[in-house]
Amino acid sequence: MAAQHELGAGPVRALVRFSGELSTKARRTRSRFQNRLATNLRDAFDAEGIDAALESGWSRFHVESPDAAFLDPLLRTFGVSSCSVLAGECEADLDTIVATGTALFAESVRGRSYAVRARRSGSHGFSSSDIQQRLGAALNPGATVDLGDPDVTVFVEVRDERVFFHEDRIRGPSGLPLGVQGHALALISGGFDSAVAAWMALRRGIRLDYAFCNLGGSAYERMVVEVTKILADRWSYGTRPRLHVLEFGPVVEAMRARAKPAYLQVVLKRMMYRAAATIGERIGADAIVTGESVGQVSSQTLRNLRAIENASSLPVLRPLLGFHKEEILDRAREIGTYDLSARVREYCDLVPQRPVTASSPEAAAAQESAVGFEELDEAVAGAATHDVRALRPESMVGASLYVADVPDGAVILDTRARDAFEAWHWPGATLRDLPQLERDFGELDRDATYVLCCAEGVRTAYLAEVMQRAGYEAYSFLGGAPRMRRVARGRSGID
Repeated sequence: MAAQHELGAGPVRALVRFSGELSTKARRTRSRFQNRLATNLRDAFDAEGIDAALESGWSRFHVESPDAAFLDPLLRTFGVSSCSVLAGECEADLDTIVATGTALFAESVRGRSYAVRARRSGSHGFSSSDIQQRLGAALNPGATVDLGDPDVTVFVEVRDERVFFHEDRIRGPSGLPLGVQGHALALISGGFDSAVAAWMALRRGIRLDYAFCNLGGSAYERMVVEVTKILADRWSYGTRPRLHVLEFGPVVEAMRARAKPAYLQVVLKRMMYRAAATIGERIGADAIVTGESVGQVSSQTLRNLRAIENASSLPVLRPLLGFHKEEILDRAREIGTYDLSARVREYCDLVPQRPVTASSPEAAAAQESAVGFEELDEAVAGAATHDVRALRPESMVGASLYVADVPDGAVILDTRARDAFEAWHWPGATLRDLPQLERDFGELDRDATYVLCCAEGVRTAYLAEVMQRAGYEAYSFLGGAPRMRRVARGRSGID
């Protein structure tokens, strides 16, 4: 994960270390992996509009740029173990190393504890211990040596004829360079699990495209696009991921009409597997990736996973198989998908009570056969395909779903928790429970204009779309309650 760092001014040079896995590869394989890493890093800099020069080497890369902005994408490129911003360089001569190191670090260690750590590769007339002892002694006046827990660590790396000095090691994501382990199609729902599973597959060098089985309309699609774009824009340098969007509403309607209710979750997963495998084979993918974790929900018991497995003609990769939920949420926070995934409603939960938890492959397949594949085939044939890195989420849903101000005479339906509503709400607003409103909005006056408010302005977008389709003039307030309150303050001091 990218570390926090200051973006200073002036030319910056950094030393880039590879994931330890690369050093264990045979020379030919390692060369291929490192060439791919160099390609991905150059794409990272180009994608972010950063002027940075990359110098490739067998054991290290060097990057030089007018400022430190290149560190952010660099530290989100798989295959990078760590990097260090260089304080200076010199030639590989012991006296020069001591003189240069003293000039660079004498002030930063003064009045503090310090240690000198040296590493060396190549043939030289001195050892790493010689550097540590000589430079350590030279820095000693006004400072204290502490080899256990120093305030400042001075790192000296000798690489053949060059010597590099730095104080920090900023951790990267490690893993394998993206693209060296083939191609897979990830089932993406926008929730925590599927996004984290995709990230973990990317970290193993697997190039991903994505398939989204849409059960919730355009607003839901937009939220999924936003989650997928984090994976594509921030973690997929060197590739151009594509998102395949399938309209799964008719498939679910057919399932509800023809399958036993207890089997709906299992049949839905089989249908999704089958759709993903069909698209995966079409695009040349070697596997599909899912976010399933054993025992997390009813469809993910070991017996049910076995029951849905053979619906896919491609191997199914489950990176989260042994993860518990808190581990998944922590990883979502680290990779940047947590806040968006937290807003995504669960549309795949089709069975309110007593779903089957130990289906057999034969029983699940029988229920799937009872549904038939006509609607599924139509969903696959009609799939829309998008270049995710080129896609803009706002293009997925018309602006007509949102308002940035409250129209005169509009009815405000506030769907937040009661305590938030009581702390502040728009004058005259009505508190409504969102799930209940989704069920009962047909009882509302069709001649009124409705503005729906939630905490972020995302959850109510789906309901606004549904109400518009039913003939209501309904909107979600852009930015949710926080922005609505700012608008209220601007209206003659309303608060």
